[in-house]
Amino acid sequence: MLTVRPAMPRDALDIARINVTCWQRAYVGMVPDDVLTSMDVHTAESRYRRRLSAPGPHETLLATDGGVTAGYVYFGPYREGRRLDSTVGEIIGIYVDPAAWRTGAGRTLMTAALKRLSERGWDEVRLWVLEANDSARGFYARLGFRPDGATAGYPVRRVDGSAVELAEVRYTNGAG
Repeated sequence: MLTVRPAMPRDALDIARINVTCWQRAYVGMVPDDVLTSMDVHTAESRYRRRLSAPGPHETLLATDGGVTAGYVYFGPYREGRRLDSTVGEIIGIYVDPAAWRTGAGRTLMTAALKRLSERGWDEVRLWVLEANDSARGFYARLGFRPDGATAGYPVRRVDGSAVELAEVRYTNGAG
């Protein structure tokens, strides 16, 4: 049975493993192969450990099934460059271990995050998704999100130091 709880610094390795595994499975054909193959769980772990150890306006929730981490969601106030918009919430990232895809873990995490965002006063929630990620876009649409017309480029650093910009679209569940 899936349960949701706040993430702790000790969860950083599970979160990093899920993040890297998801990128390497879900983004094939969307993200350059050299970027995907160079992703490292231990580098990501230190980044997540720092994030989970520092107080801030963003939260991370985990979904667990029998003590095994199935996925996580990271959310908080909407980011506009370096500024936070205190009137809108944002789902910054949601990732489910491929072994737990289609188990309800993603929906469970989104429901919990949206409830928490609403408790914090944000009924409108936005998120960014890769334009080419039809699977995720369908998931968000089933949860009542829709594109609001905003687009951006998401820069991804390549092994050689160059960057490639991936097209993103913004979704909202509100009047936006």
